[in-house]
Amino acid sequence: MVDYSKWKNIEISDDEDDTHPNVDTPSLFKWRHEARIEKMKEMEQEKAMFLKEKNENTSKLKEAKIKYEQAQKDGTDLSDLKKQLEELELKKIALEDQEEQMKKKEKLMPWNVDTISQPGFSKTVVNVGQPKKQVELTDEEKEIKTREFFKKHEKNLKAYGMLQKYDDSKRFLQENPDLVCEETANYLVIWCINLEMEEKTSLMEHVAHQCICMQFILELSKHLNRDPRSCVSSFFSRIQIADVEYRKGFEDELKSFKERIQRRAKEKIEAAVAEAEEEERKNRLGPGGLDPVEVFESLPQVLKECFETQNIELLQQAISTLPEEEARYHMKRCVDSGLWVPDANSGKKE
Repeated sequence: MVDYSKWKNIEISDDEDDTHPNVDTPSLFKWRHEARIEKMKEMEQEKAMFLKEKNENTSKLKEAKIKYEQAQKDGTDLSDLKKQLEELELKKIALEDQEEQMKKKEKLMPWNVDTISQPGFSKTVVNVGQPKKQVELTDEEKEIKTREFFKKHEKNLKAYGMLQKYDDSKRFLQENPDLVCEETANYLVIWCINLEMEEKTSLMEHVAHQCICMQFILELSKHLNRDPRSCVSSFFSRIQIADVEYRKGFEDELKSFKERIQRRAKEKIEAAVAEAEEEERKNRLGPGGLDPVEVFESLPQVLKECFETQNIELLQQAISTLPEEEARYHMKRCVDSGLWVPDANSGKKE
């Protein structure tokens, strides 16, 4: 459908006919036109000043980061540089918000004969608009979507998980913005659990660090109500020049996450062992549905020795010494569990 709402707010001058008879209409139209042109010039000047300020801040931020890294290597005092970086980073975020406001202001400006008559195909305009409302997916649809994401991006997911430097991680996510999402964090969590189950704790701790970085980016986007992809640069700049409290929060969350991974891996191993033991127990059940190991452990010592030595004569003697009812009970359980096979020799002959 075509959106006609933009035609409802247009400033008109040359074709107006509702002026007072005593007013010089041509002069009025001229004044209106000149006022409109002046307003447009002010807008252009405001944009030019903003771009200049933004470029200067970007340049200063880049220069400050280089000085900060050099000071770290030299072991000099970082307090002043750290404060300068924090101020520049905050100004960067403020400028980004200001840019969004300017775009909205420009979009809401009424059209007029000067703007309507501009060539329609001289430039490309990208409509950023409001983010689309997320459609709620069912659990099955979420699982399918996650599985497809893992399959499509597995190579890049593993590459991100193995990065070590903040600058490398920042650059990689900016080059692969599709990875900045909840599915990436989920993949790294699963990978961490598998690594811990394989007793690759050192590698698990490394991937865990990358996972927490991704989770902090997602949390920052929720806090600022912005697209997670636009928060990549802000997070890595902040974590590199973080104050003691922010750094401590990051390290505490990382430590807690690794403990949860180790606990979950242990639970999965125990569950896998229990499942394997249960499967083994089912496979060894006798014809009567009894477990031969459990039956053997319940036998009197004298009968245990007979089965351990596989001495049939000794077994017959031991049975004769037991009360008839007790002997029948134990022998029936032995048959049901497969410990004792009646007429086994005759079966072999046949």
